[in-house]
Amino acid sequence: MTHHIDALVAEIGSTTTLVNAFDGLHGDNPRFIGQGSAATSVAEGDVRLGLQAAIDVLKASLGADDIQYTDLFATSSAAGGLKMSVHGLVYDMTVRAAQAAALGAGAVVRQVTAGHMRDSDLDALKRLHPNLILLAGGTDYGERETALHNARAIAALGLRDIPVLYAGNVQNQQEVKGIMEAAGLEVVLCENVYPRLDDLNIEPARRHIQTLFEKHIVKAPGMRHVYDMVTQPLMPTPGAVMEMTRLMHEPYGSLAVIDIGGATTDVHSACEESEEIARIQTRPEPLYLRTVEGDLGLFINAAHLVSALGAEKLDRELGIDTAALMADWQPIPRTPQQEKLAERLALEAGLTALRRHAGSIRSVFLPGGRQQIAEGKDLTQLACLVATGGALTRLPGRQHIMEQLRDMNTQRKWLYPKPGEARLLTDHHYIMASLGVLSRKHPEAALALMRQSFDAKD
Repeated sequence: MTHHIDALVAEIGSTTTLVNAFDGLHGDNPRFIGQGSAATSVAEGDVRLGLQAAIDVLKASLGADDIQYTDLFATSSAAGGLKMSVHGLVYDMTVRAAQAAALGAGAVVRQVTAGHMRDSDLDALKRLHPNLILLAGGTDYGERETALHNARAIAALGLRDIPVLYAGNVQNQQEVKGIMEAAGLEVVLCENVYPRLDDLNIEPARRHIQTLFEKHIVKAPGMRHVYDMVTQPLMPTPGAVMEMTRLMHEPYGSLAVIDIGGATTDVHSACEESEEIARIQTRPEPLYLRTVEGDLGLFINAAHLVSALGAEKLDRELGIDTAALMADWQPIPRTPQQEKLAERLALEAGLTALRRHAGSIRSVFLPGGRQQIAEGKDLTQLACLVATGGALTRLPGRQHIMEQLRDMNTQRKWLYPKPGEARLLTDHHYIMASLGVLSRKHPEAALALMRQSFDAKD
């Protein structure tokens, strides 16, 4: 029997490749019809092996001899994801704006510098060998020399296979272009991420970053033949989650999405600031913001979380032997005690990530007396807190974790809703990233499928 469907969406991860199947995308009743998974085969030199293995698992689950599909979409975090470096002028201005653009596109930002790059910065950049370099600096018609100094320094490194995106002072565009092209580097010119004081303009850079990712992902180890199977452009997996977050903003209102993974914890938000907070805000914040916490994960960084909480404290609180459990810690918990510890670590990762994502109010002493200022992202208007990712969609205690994350602002320390105010939603089918890339061609179907995932029973 041959199964005919509209689309498959592959999520090619560092260790696992998932394939989600969707049908009815052109009508009023789109359906999520199944999922297959297999080990990612980047290490074998060809990602297609793992992709085909995941499709074979999907066939078996559907009882089909063959699957025919119109489109195969894909997101990828394999081969280290989209590794980027970001270089700007002042950390709180152009650097933060450039970093927000990179993270919003789904990048893993591995190096950030402010001001003139030093020899040590350049040595670190050469060792990192990122997939993409983002160069910014200076408001339009403002400071010029820092970006030009950094352009010359980067060009002299001989990194000829790395594209450079320039998103700084518009006056420097042609000079930067000439410097990079003379060195044999591909350069793309973009609108300034910080064209005027207190004016963020990160959307053009975000779009350019995703386009460059699509163009250059085929150079990553094991990814060379990926377009032999995939019929649509690839997206970085976190970028696909942000795409869905943006699409959900209008129908669901201000929202934040939290994904606690094995190595990192990501928070994506689409939230307008309140008028009250806007009046005392010290710097502009993007409407759509992604933060990624590289020290908060339930497998690779589990030991860090245990250390932060204290093994003895965990033993008393949970009635477990933390050291014994950590000696044989697995990516997916296999026993009730492992689940209990994973849930406690997930709670700590979620609380820490949300506190870092949300801003706060503090008092400062100025010549006119004591005043309150707001710093960071204002989430006080948050209407929905959304759970996606393995931990928050699969752990037995996930609902209790989400309730505690929603209610964390009991002491009103953060620019975050009062306890009980935000609505909780769970991506039960674990398809949010897949729907993000699917939404490029089928936005209405993607929203309908997202609602189905929220409404699904455990």
